[in-house]
Amino acid sequence: MRDKVTTARRWVIKIGSALLTADGRGLDRESMTVWVRQMVALRNSGVDVVLVSSGSIAAGMTRLGWKERPTSIHQLQAAAAVGQMDLVHAWEGSFEEHGFTTAQVLLTHDDLSDRKRYLNARSTLRSLLDLGVIPVINENDTVVTDEIRFGDNDTLGALVTNLVEADLLVILTDKDGLYTADPGRDPNAELIADAMADDPRLDAMAGGSAGALGRGGMQTKLRAARLAARSGASTVIVGGRIEQVINRLKAGEQVGTLLLPEKGMLAARKQWLAGHLQTRGRLLIDDGAVRALRSCSSLLPVGVKAVEGNFRRGEMVVCAALDGTEIARGLVNYGSQEASKILGQPSESIASILGYVDERELVHRDNMVLV
Repeated sequence: MRDKVTTARRWVIKIGSALLTADGRGLDRESMTVWVRQMVALRNSGVDVVLVSSGSIAAGMTRLGWKERPTSIHQLQAAAAVGQMDLVHAWEGSFEEHGFTTAQVLLTHDDLSDRKRYLNARSTLRSLLDLGVIPVINENDTVVTDEIRFGDNDTLGALVTNLVEADLLVILTDKDGLYTADPGRDPNAELIADAMADDPRLDAMAGGSAGALGRGGMQTKLRAARLAARSGASTVIVGGRIEQVINRLKAGEQVGTLLLPEKGMLAARKQWLAGHLQTRGRLLIDDGAVRALRSCSSLLPVGVKAVEGNFRRGEMVVCAALDGTEIARGLVNYGSQEASKILGQPSESIASILGYVDERELVHRDNMVLV
């Protein structure tokens, strides 16, 4: 089963607050340097790396001299604002020593639930990866409210895994993995090497609460693994203090807990597209476009003859032949007004017609399912 790890070409690595701040003693720059060295080796092996970093509030608390996590939203936001500066600077400096450029990306859960903002974030992150940049992502704790109280970066890591269509989510934590029981209370507890993410028996094993600094416990990590599995990604929950942990995972060593999806990535994504979104409009396409879609190509503006309905970028539309036969459904890259302006035109003309280019395809094949 560990071939799911060794063959993964895009990793999202999430590192928790307790690890990053040495359990509240300030940013553990020495450990960060060790993780960066391993992530650089991963990147040099041809694997895309996206880093989801907790720690802004915890780092801010240290800089402000606070011993206990406050309960006031505004104090939490203030701590996040102070700590984010320190956190990003530390990551930037560590990666820069190896010749890698980083980019700070702050997200809220709303960014990933609104389809237009989702696609904007997706396009930005894809562009960064294409440029060889390592995105460093955190929740925007300075402006969010409910997310600070109830959110967690395990969930954010899973959402980012879906967003960038990663093969693997690695959650580095202060525990060695998921055990059959709490190892602190049960000496007979055993580490689970691998399991299916949706196995209901795991729920009872993931009991326990988060530490004083974090917002998530093992339950949120299990929930994140299940969320990542919806797009066909595997998840490893593993101890971040294990020596050379990332290198050992890449080598196929059985460390941590591997949680697997029931369906492969493409099948899971296509099922989600087909069953979970309502259609908002229709694109009537010519015979050439029909043939292209049926051969698994994207839909280009040149093959579209008419636009029906009122839809926004990122919403689901039907792609139909001129006789009305439904051919496919997919997430559209342009709203109905923009689509009406560029229909029948070559992709090279999009910029001159609209004044900008989001994507050269009207509907990309990765966001499309044939009917």
